[in-house]
Amino acid sequence: MKLTTKEITIFGMLGAIMYISKFVMELFPNIHLIGVFTVAFTVVYKKKALYPIYTYVILNGVFCGFATWWIPYLYLWTVLWGIVMLLPKNMPQKVKPVVYMMVCSAHGFLFGALYAPAQALIYGLNFKSMVAWVIAGLPWDFIHGISNFFCGMLIMPIIAVLKLIK
Repeated sequence: MKLTTKEITIFGMLGAIMYISKFVMELFPNIHLIGVFTVAFTVVYKKKALYPIYTYVILNGVFCGFATWWIPYLYLWTVLWGIVMLLPKNMPQKVKPVVYMMVCSAHGFLFGALYAPAQALIYGLNFKSMVAWVIAGLPWDFIHGISNFFCGMLIMPIIAVLKLIK
């Protein structure tokens, strides 16, 4: 995956945009565009989408601290990236927006469950405690999943802009 100077610049800026968007939307708990950007970047840049995604992850650590909350970020967004990579490439145009919105939404609904194994390992939780942790976070995951669905309406316009840049 050799990068050109243009790609290095674009991926750095896209990662920064991800971080800035998260920072700006912090007033609204569990409502952000990170899933939207992850899906859009993956559709356009495929494997290379990992560059802006991990730029975002590193920026989170740099500006918010490399604490225990950050460790799951090393894989959380890769899960969404991987699911999008597995989607059929030849989906009908009318189906793509709905599929992308649903995948983005599912990631939001499952965020706590995806986050939980790292928390369990870090804090020494047994399975029962981990499940309780997930259940306690369900209201936040509900907000996350619903907001990801509606924010997902931006995926296709972002893809169109990224294809112009590319």
